[in-house]
Amino acid sequence: MQHKQVCNYASQKRIKQSLDTLAGMLENVTSGYLRDEYDNLVMTYRNMLAYTIEGIRDPERNKIYQKLIQSILKLSDRVRQDILSHNSGWNTYWLKQQTEKEQQLTGKTIVETVDDLMFKSELDEWLRLSSETNPDPESAIAIKHKKLISNIFNHLWLTDYYGEAEESLINILLNSGKFRWYESSVFTTAITLSSFRTWQTEKLLILARIYRSGQEQVMERALSGLLLNFHYHNDRIMLYPEVTEAINSLTKLPAFREHCRLIVLQIIRSRETEKLSRRLHDEILPQVAKLRPGIEEKLDLNNILPTDKNEGKNPDWSAMFSGADEIYRTMEELTNLQMEGADVYMSAFANLKNFDFFRDIQNWFMPFHPDHEVVEEIFQDDILGQGTNELAEAMYKTPFICNSDKFSLILNLKYLPATQKSMMLKVFRMELEGFQQLNEDEFLTDPNKRFRINITQYLQDIYRFFKLSPYKKEFEDIFTGKLDIYNSHFFRLSCDTGEAEAGLADYFFSKDFYEDALVLYLRMLENRPDDAQLYEKTAYCHQENGNYREALRYYKKAELIDRKAWTVKKIGLCYRRLGRNEEALEYYIQAGDMEPDNLHTTMMTGHCYLDLRQYENALKYYFRIEYKDPGNLKILRPIAYCYLALGRFEESEKYYELLSAGKLNAHDLINMGHLALARGRKKEAVELYRKSILSGEINKKNFISIFTEDQDQLISLGVSADDLPILLDYLLFILE
Repeated sequence: MQHKQVCNYASQKRIKQSLDTLAGMLENVTSGYLRDEYDNLVMTYRNMLAYTIEGIRDPERNKIYQKLIQSILKLSDRVRQDILSHNSGWNTYWLKQQTEKEQQLTGKTIVETVDDLMFKSELDEWLRLSSETNPDPESAIAIKHKKLISNIFNHLWLTDYYGEAEESLINILLNSGKFRWYESSVFTTAITLSSFRTWQTEKLLILARIYRSGQEQVMERALSGLLLNFHYHNDRIMLYPEVTEAINSLTKLPAFREHCRLIVLQIIRSRETEKLSRRLHDEILPQVAKLRPGIEEKLDLNNILPTDKNEGKNPDWSAMFSGADEIYRTMEELTNLQMEGADVYMSAFANLKNFDFFRDIQNWFMPFHPDHEVVEEIFQDDILGQGTNELAEAMYKTPFICNSDKFSLILNLKYLPATQKSMMLKVFRMELEGFQQLNEDEFLTDPNKRFRINITQYLQDIYRFFKLSPYKKEFEDIFTGKLDIYNSHFFRLSCDTGEAEAGLADYFFSKDFYEDALVLYLRMLENRPDDAQLYEKTAYCHQENGNYREALRYYKKAELIDRKAWTVKKIGLCYRRLGRNEEALEYYIQAGDMEPDNLHTTMMTGHCYLDLRQYENALKYYFRIEYKDPGNLKILRPIAYCYLALGRFEESEKYYELLSAGKLNAHDLINMGHLALARGRKKEAVELYRKSILSGEINKKNFISIFTEDQDQLISLGVSADDLPILLDYLLFILE
């Protein structure tokens, strides 16, 4: 918390407060050199203040001031690392200390050049190999190489500040040709994680360089890491000119802006993941479970393995789900979300992350590939061994499951019963056949398709690490909060185009993130003040956020530019929500003139008359709906109520009887009780009131409030005012 405060104060140029907060952090460290650096910073700043007050002009003052801010930020990062290293007890710092101990055994405690690295001899040995690119996983070479990859990952991740040694190491990794794409991928993630831990411009410039290299699967990870770091360290970007220069340089690359847009969209899409997981767990899966007997019968699942030789098409899914249309529509919706890149599998695989494989941090970011040692283990399985190649190839090619979940699935396969293994093998063979039939033209017509698939899978891998990893408490979750990357300095420097903003705004709008959409629509209106649709969408965002005054203001602006029935009705709705019922009625009447056959407009006009207690007029509009939509039981409710309010009890009772053909709600029962009471049938009234409370929709307190509110109306209908408190007490007694 103190570290964040120091960073916030420094980026806002509140230097004194940042130094005071940093002094509080230093109380928890034992290193004297950190305190000495702090004292030097304080002295530098006090001198600068004195020179400024005395009117001494220093042409270098701005540079010194900016350098001072950078130094405060760097010192706060180092103090934070020192505190965590000595007090957190985290695996990260235990691993860091173990690595430092191993380094000390080499006799070179300070790593200045690549030759000082403890694993330099193993690195040289691997680089000397000329032909051995895929050795036997159990061979000594393979085991040493695996250890080398782990050492490189840990060094890049746990090194606070990169120097000449790290620069040389990264040059070797990128240019030697001795490291496979998936190894380069995890190295790239190590740099990303290191940059989260301690800011250093060099790390960001390295990620930019890796992106420029254009190596598929690696460059996507580099740009994703770069964007996540820019968002995480947003307050710092403008303090480092070399970073803004790098961003400006990248914007000149042809695909950069589009790549950024796709990554930003996918990062923001992660906000839906938990909501989707809850929906699957709480709504969809329980309903599917209820359908299970019917599904089993229709698909004859019990006999599918021993006798099914038919390799024809799948059964008609809509027929399978007949009687459960809502579930079918929901499953179809989830499929569409999956095609868009939504993470629909998070909850399904959350419980499959307890394998030892995931105790190694780098494995959370390992791209799935067919020759990984986890896949090699499948070859030893009696059932799966025969189909390992097809299984691994299908898993590698499937675009809808992220790498982390692919490993979970493979690791879990060997624990399945034999019959399920056979079924899974059959499924994967069919899957692979389907992939082989995919038209490559799809990738030619959409040049960003592979990029989109790769970043979707990678960002879902990262999401799982921050949400499910046993080490998640050691990392600040970058997926919390609003993820409002569109407000970041980086977005404005690189992606702040009308097209990018419009795409993001409409995405937010389609997913009901109205606060986010509103920010962007308001920004867009500054450049497009005559766009009626923008005013409509802005108004709708305000409406959904409950700000009806602002919604009304923007709907009226839209109406001035392009008057249409939809906008007129929305103005009516806002007036009604604001309690300005006469004005609401006026606009709904206008909308009715524009769309005389629109039943919704007819209904809302009736509601406005009802609000104004003009029951005769309200009935005219409700009767139109009853005539045009005779099967609609819901319209009977306001008709019955209007007749009750007018004292026309027989007509009211007739409509309540018709309404009883459907399900009566608590308010129906209360109004029917009022009707019975007005007709002198007190016992019937009490019974109806009792049923309304027992319905579970309202409690006794709610009922008393409603009953008290309706007393004036009951008295106007001829009910004795003296009877009402007695009747209420009688009801409460029988409810005990």
